[in-house]
Amino acid sequence: MTTTAPVAYTSFVGVDIAAETATAVWKGPDGTISHSMTFDQTPSGMKLFLAKLATDHVVPAETLVVMEATGTYWMRLAVTLHETGYAVAVINPAQAHAFAKALLKRIKTDPVDADILRRLAETLQPARWNPPPAVYHDLIQRLAQRDDLMLVCQQLVNQLHALDHMPVVVASVRTRLETLIATLTKEVKTLEEEIAPILEQDAQWAAAADRLQSIPGVGVLTAAWMMVLTLNFTLCPSADAAASYAGLTPNAYRSGTSVQRRATIGHGGNRRLRTALYLATLSGAQHNPILAEMYTRLRAEGKPKKVARCAVARKLIRIAWAVVTKKQRFDPAQHVTQTARAS
Repeated sequence: MTTTAPVAYTSFVGVDIAAETATAVWKGPDGTISHSMTFDQTPSGMKLFLAKLATDHVVPAETLVVMEATGTYWMRLAVTLHETGYAVAVINPAQAHAFAKALLKRIKTDPVDADILRRLAETLQPARWNPPPAVYHDLIQRLAQRDDLMLVCQQLVNQLHALDHMPVVVASVRTRLETLIATLTKEVKTLEEEIAPILEQDAQWAAAADRLQSIPGVGVLTAAWMMVLTLNFTLCPSADAAASYAGLTPNAYRSGTSVQRRATIGHGGNRRLRTALYLATLSGAQHNPILAEMYTRLRAEGKPKKVARCAVARKLIRIAWAVVTKKQRFDPAQHVTQTARAS
């Protein structure tokens, strides 16, 4: 889904994405004047943005636009720019954060963030992004809806539990709650049953899903979540990048000998991906020989359950990256060596 053919770009655009708006910063072909614009994340807002770029003589075929993969809010603009002829690069937010630190940028505003992305585009010229296949949209919308329905269902279960502790229970109210819970449970099951057939509609994604499910502890739902959130791992050029994208890379803070803060984890990164990995470790720590050994060892060393599970989740995403990008099914003999550094 990415290409690396060299292009002689004349313009570079950085776009900072928010839920409702986007802020872009760019320089025209002359490279002397910076332009910025905040526009609505709507078809009309994007049309105004494209018109402004054209007014500034920004040529689509000679322009690289860089944005971060934050949630799903970037997707529609990326597709619009791609269809207009612009080269689009979608990068890991951790990469942008590291680049900003290298520039010693401490002020954080939308225009500043967009300009950092513009400078990153010009300096690093990351690989071009191409829109995902139709299977991506079929999967992510069903997976998201399943999560939403499960959340509502759990809320109703909690309400039913509280109701049963009332001194008087109105029968019709209880029946209605039971009916709603049963209906939502049925819909969740239907959504889950639709995932595997949808994956089979795309040969490349079906093959990747099969390899992921060869990892003990990874089922079809976890595999599907990993694939849609990483765009089948094309957003992650390395196993370390995959761990960072999930927010599973420890952040150490040391300065000289007097400042020694505890390493933290889970700040930043894709929260939904991290959740999917955590849930998979519950099974993986029991049935996956590599993950089970690692979890047992860390617990024996006195590590808290949360720390051990986080380390196991980090190893799991590294294994997942390897089986997909190397196009090979899970083999404990190979991955126990390849992932040893992750522990």
